[in-house]
Amino acid sequence: MQTFGCACGNKLYFENSQCVCCQREVGWCPVCEGIHAVEPDGKGHYTCTNPDCRATLVKCFNYSTYNVCNRFVAAWSQPQQNNQCLCDYCQLTKTIPDLSIDGNLSKWYQLEVAKRRLLYLLDRLGLPYGSKEEHFELPLTFDFKEDVQPSPVLGWMGLGREEKVYTGHADGNITINLREADPVEREKLRVAFGETQRTLIGHFRHEIGHYYWQLLIQNKDEAAFKAIFGDHEHPSYSEAMDHYYQNGPKANWANAYISAYATMHPWEDFAETWGTYLDMIAVLDTAENTDLLHLPEKDLVEAQLETIQSRYTELSLKVNEVNRALGLPDLLPETFSPPVVEKLRYIHHLIARNRKAQ
Repeated sequence: MQTFGCACGNKLYFENSQCVCCQREVGWCPVCEGIHAVEPDGKGHYTCTNPDCRATLVKCFNYSTYNVCNRFVAAWSQPQQNNQCLCDYCQLTKTIPDLSIDGNLSKWYQLEVAKRRLLYLLDRLGLPYGSKEEHFELPLTFDFKEDVQPSPVLGWMGLGREEKVYTGHADGNITINLREADPVEREKLRVAFGETQRTLIGHFRHEIGHYYWQLLIQNKDEAAFKAIFGDHEHPSYSEAMDHYYQNGPKANWANAYISAYATMHPWEDFAETWGTYLDMIAVLDTAENTDLLHLPEKDLVEAQLETIQSRYTELSLKVNEVNRALGLPDLLPETFSPPVVEKLRYIHHLIARNRKAQ
């Protein structure tokens, strides 16, 4: 993740909507593609202060109204009287939380932050995705929903029934249960499932793995996928899920899988490994842009997997020692088994083959 510079010289970060030094409003300019300060032009628009840009911009509706976004829209791309324009990222959110419930606005903000980081990384890697309006092959959408408790008043009428929301992916739509944005509830689930880490961005990176399986592999590269991850058709997903929750993960799973959950089914193995690949790229991109680590290649996206893996291991050893000094769990895994490396290699080449022209 890059850092950026304000017009006053202060450093700006990806989530900033205001410069803490000069108090200017800041946000993502889609024209020069960076976080920059903006200045109101007195006509309801804003001007990007980047001297090489100076584009006329409009705030995303979710920025101006709810402050859960920090992106702008190019003024020329919007109808003249449209005061509810959404940025390209917010257009992909199909369902937002019920904002009449206390705390849901804050949870929505956290979800949108994680989603923006995901989409930024997909753009960084040149991975294809798009909306229904763009007639994209598999439109990408997001639902941020919460469990619905049964109504004691309406229940006897057959109304107000309980609804359980499951985080997952189905035909391009990614659903995230709102409780994942509650740190207390998320920690309870992390402990209950015996996970080393459970984060919002981790959910997004895992579920987008399912999306890209359907977009890039289904009916296109299934034979190569099966050779690395196994046959996703035998047993069926439902059979594999029942077996996993009845018997737990495979013995000695760390010898061939990135996580215990990856042993459940080849689809989950792919999504867990995909999420780890995105973790590596995101961590190294951030480390390079904050001078924590320097890659020999000019562009991380074009680096060989061996370079990515070795640099990730190098960084892991350093940050894990820092965490241990504070009595905290290791932040990053140190090594990957040879079978996991082969799975990462498949994903690395899959992304390279399907990368959009930059």
